[in-house]
Amino acid sequence: MNPLWTLLPPLLVVPFIIAFGERRRNWREGAILFAGFCLFVINIIIWRATLAGEVQVSGEIQILSQYSLKLVVEPMGVIFGLLASFLWIVTTVYSIGYMRGHNEKNQTRFYTCFAIAIAAVMAAAYAGNLLTLFVAYEVITLSTFPLVTHAGHAAAVRAGKVYIGILMTSSIGLFLPAMIWVATASGTLDFAEGGVLSGAGLSGFSLAFLLGLFVFGIGKAAVMPLHRWLPAAMVAPTPVSALLHAVAVVKTGVFAILKIVTYIFGIDTVSASGAADWLLPFTAFTILAASAVAFTKDNLKARLAYSTVSQLSYIVMAALLATTMSVSGGVMHIVMHAFGKITLFFCAGAILVGAHKDSISQLDGIGKRMPLTMAAFFIASLGIIGLPPTGGTWSKLLIAGGSFDTGMWIWVAVLMLSTLLNIAYLLPIPLRAFFKPLPENSDAEHHDHGDAPAACRYAIAVTATGTVLLFFFPAPLTELVAMIPWR
Repeated sequence: MNPLWTLLPPLLVVPFIIAFGERRRNWREGAILFAGFCLFVINIIIWRATLAGEVQVSGEIQILSQYSLKLVVEPMGVIFGLLASFLWIVTTVYSIGYMRGHNEKNQTRFYTCFAIAIAAVMAAAYAGNLLTLFVAYEVITLSTFPLVTHAGHAAAVRAGKVYIGILMTSSIGLFLPAMIWVATASGTLDFAEGGVLSGAGLSGFSLAFLLGLFVFGIGKAAVMPLHRWLPAAMVAPTPVSALLHAVAVVKTGVFAILKIVTYIFGIDTVSASGAADWLLPFTAFTILAASAVAFTKDNLKARLAYSTVSQLSYIVMAALLATTMSVSGGVMHIVMHAFGKITLFFCAGAILVGAHKDSISQLDGIGKRMPLTMAAFFIASLGIIGLPPTGGTWSKLLIAGGSFDTGMWIWVAVLMLSTLLNIAYLLPIPLRAFFKPLPENSDAEHHDHGDAPAACRYAIAVTATGTVLLFFFPAPLTELVAMIPWR
């Protein structure tokens, strides 16, 4: 199947979203769900064709000389495409309950920008070259900016300025020059097995500097110090936070780094040249520092935001370790972290809508009022920590195994220390929710005297279940990972 088909459902539904608007919101949201199911089915067809060995390529839009926009299906992209299209459906269901339950304004604009962002994610997933990936990356930034500033108040506007400022400055100032350098050195921007720079004759210093341009130029990966946009964006509604942290923005960042290391540099070239040696300390610092900051945050979404900053650098570290095992773990962690983190943000939003609480210190005994939500929070926390029976166990083990392969045990120590910090800032939340007594005035404060809205609960149940199923049934994912041509 032509990968261009993945762009059609999210783009074609946009006129219907606008036409139905607020007056026919049931029709509007029905159209979005229909488009989501169509997109997921298309990605399943692409997945099955990939397993059968079919070559799936789109046509080209010539831009400059031999450089063009085109889509090409490869296993890493299939994983990302399946993940994003499935979570679009789940996030839409959740958004219906949240946006209505919270009486959010400008819902039509929200769903419109969401659809455009998912179309750009599909373009990034199946990008056949660096130019296509760059264009999709920028469209994602621009289409999610109105989502970050959705509330319209002063704090949202300030957050939007930080968001657009850091992401656009880093991409234009670093990512774009790096792409031009690749084109000059290799004569192509196409992704290729083994990497197009493997025979380009660049020195070790040049490769190291170029790799640094990509790592810091892809600000969506949130490697410190280019991480501030992510916590700032938490002023947005919770479905937007879920979109940022699990579906579109941050996952596009780390996916782009994995794809560039694999198909532009080549993992053998990165490993043999030592190009990543100076960058690994940045990822280690980000992993530990963000975890430490998360521990200090009482606001639930702020704690989860810094957790995401830390977890993203797991994937960046996996790419920079440049072993087959570590990069495989990085690809898998995109999926494992997505299910765990989207569940955590769904739970945070459900608590806000159902109990009107956003601080961890306010959650004493709330598990008695919202048992499903807090049970899902506990399961997702295990997934982020990397403990059985959740899928995060496998991806973290692979990343740690890749660290052992390099002979640099210090990176294993970083992962282990980070895991302890994960336990320290995540597990106390469900523990206090279930084992501390409810405050005396809880009946008056908890308006619904129950759990979150039904649509929110359905979405939470699906993603929490997925977190567990990925532990017991990782084979569909590992099968695709095994097909990635590392060399």
